[in-house]
Amino acid sequence: MSEHRPSDQPGEYDEFDEIVDAATDRDPDLAVIEAGSRTLRAQSGPAQDDGVPARPEDPEVDKALRAVEQELAGRWGETKLDPSVVRIQGLMDVLGDPQRAYPSIHITGTNGKTSTARMIEALLGAFDLRTGRYTSPHVQSITERISLDGAPISAERFIETYQDIKPYVEMVDGSQEYRLSFFEVLTGMAYAAFADAPVDAAVVEVGMGGTWDATNVIDATVAVVMPIDLDHTDRLGSTPGEIAVEKSGIIKPGSTVILAQQPVDAAQVMLKKAVDVDATVARAGMEFGVVAREIAVGGQLLTLRGLGGEYEQIFLPLYGAHQAQNASVALAAVEAFFGIGAQHARRLDMDTVRKAFASVSSPGRLEVVRRSPTVVLDAAHNPAGARAAADALTESFGFSRLIGVVGSSDDKDVRGVLEALEPICTEIVVTQNSSFRAMGADELAAVAVEVFGDDRVQVELRLDDALEAAITLAEEESEFAGAGVLVTGSVITVGEARLLLRRR
Repeated sequence: MSEHRPSDQPGEYDEFDEIVDAATDRDPDLAVIEAGSRTLRAQSGPAQDDGVPARPEDPEVDKALRAVEQELAGRWGETKLDPSVVRIQGLMDVLGDPQRAYPSIHITGTNGKTSTARMIEALLGAFDLRTGRYTSPHVQSITERISLDGAPISAERFIETYQDIKPYVEMVDGSQEYRLSFFEVLTGMAYAAFADAPVDAAVVEVGMGGTWDATNVIDATVAVVMPIDLDHTDRLGSTPGEIAVEKSGIIKPGSTVILAQQPVDAAQVMLKKAVDVDATVARAGMEFGVVAREIAVGGQLLTLRGLGGEYEQIFLPLYGAHQAQNASVALAAVEAFFGIGAQHARRLDMDTVRKAFASVSSPGRLEVVRRSPTVVLDAAHNPAGARAAADALTESFGFSRLIGVVGSSDDKDVRGVLEALEPICTEIVVTQNSSFRAMGADELAAVAVEVFGDDRVQVELRLDDALEAAITLAEEESEFAGAGVLVTGSVITVGEARLLLRRR
């Protein structure tokens, strides 16, 4: 196993070090790194409009946004939970129940929630509905979490929304045993922003679980359950069936449940809950699904079976069989939202559906951010996500040599993630992100050596050094012209790498 190498020019990374040091004391989802290595060979080109906002250019707005971030960071982070919706319900009460001002689609599951939410949002928007989308965590900017009409709200609007609800937040804080958490306040902001817009429909992703998740104060007409696998087992349960009990809490009386493919025990739990509350169920592989798919330049071409019929020649600019499955779930969810399969037996307009799917992006999900060598970012942080990413990379890229850059959180099944990556990665560079929850690079390396072997593991304490090392390995020999780099293991790692590689 190679040793971590010190910087050749110690003063070169001073600005980056300063920001990383400051970020370690903040909530992991506020650890946005604004500096990048100036020595990376693959420097970024022109900024691209990919829906991921940069820091505000106006210094006063940036200062105000930082102040809001700092106040939010002083609350319980998303990893510290009190399983209750009492506080968020109290906030909704004093705000006048903004979450009831619009119909909602609620999404739970282990993997695929954010990509599916983005697809649902694109479909609803293509049919001229004003949409609000609430997802977590963010890749780079906290403002990504709250979107209107397919775009993150501006920093100014984020600040204004926070200031508008702050007196009510403080009122609820004073009446409860514990103050509202970081995630609860953001959820309140999202619901208030959607009501203020106003939106025609909200697409809401749970933070964790379902029953006691802060988002679960909505009565969604459509409940979407993405594939359930093992993650957050210390809080949700040790089997898919146990985890499904908590996640089934988003299924409301009389709603429609769009059920992605599930382990048997998880499916049984969901179906029982649907029967108990008189909900209608549509199952992947039965009432809807992927009929056919083929690789296409920049994504894949799909034929989907929806609740109202088949949809052909659907181009999806995302990679992997899992994204095709996500697309089928999104389509069925939107059909159910419009009453197709229940009140109506018809298809949605084909051209509108095609246009919507062709517009979808999902930052940090098998996202190509660099060429020569190709650098791909994927936010997989559990074994199921890593397996899906590995399959998609093998299918769609065909790298002759793939170097992994892996940085994980200390509460994840890193062995399972590494085992999923081992067959496709020639070598890996283990590192750590700036979050206080990050697993130390040396600790991660000890597991990596057991999985990959000593000669296939390199350690770099800093992410910028890890990226540089991986790019060097990918370019090492001219015969490996098809070499690539995969950055993965954590949303935070991917977000920081994205900033390093695509500095605006």
